[in-house]
Amino acid sequence: MTARLHDLTSWNADWRGLRVVVLGLSVTGFSVADTLAELGADVLVATEGADAEYVRLLPVIGVALHDGSLQSVPDAVAAHAPDVIVASPGFPPHHPVIRWARESGIAVWGDIELAWRVRDKVVRPDGRPADWVLITGTNGKTTTTQLTAAMLAAGGLRAAPCGNIGVPVLDAVRDPGGFDVLVVEVSSHQLWYLGLAEGPDRLSPHASVCLNLADDHLEWHGSFAAYRDAKAVVYENTRVACVYNKADVATREMVEEAEVVEGCRAIGFDLGVPGPSDLGVVDGILVDRAFHEDRRASALELTTVAELAARDLAAPHIVANILAAAALARSLDVEPAAIRAAVLAFRLDPHRIEVVARVAGVTWVDDSKATNPHAAASSLAAFPGAIWVVGGLLKGVDISALVAGRGAATKAAIVIGEDRTAVLAAFARHAPAVPVIEVEATQTEDVMARVVELAAEVAGAGDVVLLAPAAASFDQFASYADRGRRFADAVRERIGRGDGDHDAEPPDAATDEPR
Repeated sequence: MTARLHDLTSWNADWRGLRVVVLGLSVTGFSVADTLAELGADVLVATEGADAEYVRLLPVIGVALHDGSLQSVPDAVAAHAPDVIVASPGFPPHHPVIRWARESGIAVWGDIELAWRVRDKVVRPDGRPADWVLITGTNGKTTTTQLTAAMLAAGGLRAAPCGNIGVPVLDAVRDPGGFDVLVVEVSSHQLWYLGLAEGPDRLSPHASVCLNLADDHLEWHGSFAAYRDAKAVVYENTRVACVYNKADVATREMVEEAEVVEGCRAIGFDLGVPGPSDLGVVDGILVDRAFHEDRRASALELTTVAELAARDLAAPHIVANILAAAALARSLDVEPAAIRAAVLAFRLDPHRIEVVARVAGVTWVDDSKATNPHAAASSLAAFPGAIWVVGGLLKGVDISALVAGRGAATKAAIVIGEDRTAVLAAFARHAPAVPVIEVEATQTEDVMARVVELAAEVAGAGDVVLLAPAAASFDQFASYADRGRRFADAVRERIGRGDGDHDAEPPDAATDEPR
């Protein structure tokens, strides 16, 4: 069967009768099952606690279901005798079914591998499938994916942001309208599965980027080294441009180690003056010296920091994301004017350095999406001296370096979450001069009301209260979005009660709309 799997590299190949177990039945798992059923494969979905709507649809598409414990290999999975297992990203390498499959010589794919194999479902007028651009990194993936897709669209290309961003890549591949470019956000989990791929038709993106690398998801990968190696897969087999962060040596080393297609270029970005194969910033101007015929003597202007500031996009990490996206777009020949137009029309998603309100001279900022120390460090760099709301589930990551660095410069820290003991200890050891306030409320509906009350007691005119938790939200909230909404609601409730010395001011015109 291994030989047959090597032949399954087209939508038009003979997939009939292929025996597949799909692990997981969330949005990704269903897209996999639906695709394989359409191809004629014999599919069993194995999951724990399946979504009722997806369960209802499985018989309609002709797919069987095992809904029960997966803490060992279910009899139904073994009896199905799969030729291949396609796992949703939530299943780690040490999961019993994944270990069993690999020890048994059964092929293990992720959804990205399957999507690449059937990428010719819809082709362009010239007969070629869409180009792929891959985007990963510890932080900034979604924003950069959205920016890249917007730049490509402004340049006249049909572009689909998909993958880990929320739209399964298989849904984009099967879209009957077709696309010129798929801009695929890939998580470290998806990349780990992609790294298992073998054969001559391995995924070969037009361009790729790892934005940055810092501790995250260590409980899934088992070690930082394994997490790093998974991220590095993004550059393998890239054809035109490996984009890397000059300020993060790990990303450059990944490019240097990658096996790429001959002629592929390494393109750097950072906030400094760019070299001839880089994008960067010169005297407040974002410029491209990589995709320019006269790049050794001059540069192409993309936009300015002042223009970005007017759109609330001038935080250093956001500027870096813009430069990375621009590099990807320029590799597909998008003109600078189109890039500028896309950036100046762009809005960040909610809960990403979002100004909630300004009242009595205090600015309240929701960066709940800062779910790890690296993201929180970027947020604190954008708002030095802030009153920092921090804590949650640390996911096995040590927060000490962040507290010793950025945390030591904060005006005060308000600590929330299940893992707050570790946060409190980090402040006591590494930033003892910073006033630290512990929020002992454990009920979800009480936490943010107490946070806002305590922050208001500390804040004065000119201060920023910054929710940048450096931790996951699932200890006390449904998601980072739920955490951010509750923070914003608590701020607005306080404003509505008239607490404070002055009337509330809304965010300025550039940040007033939800992003």
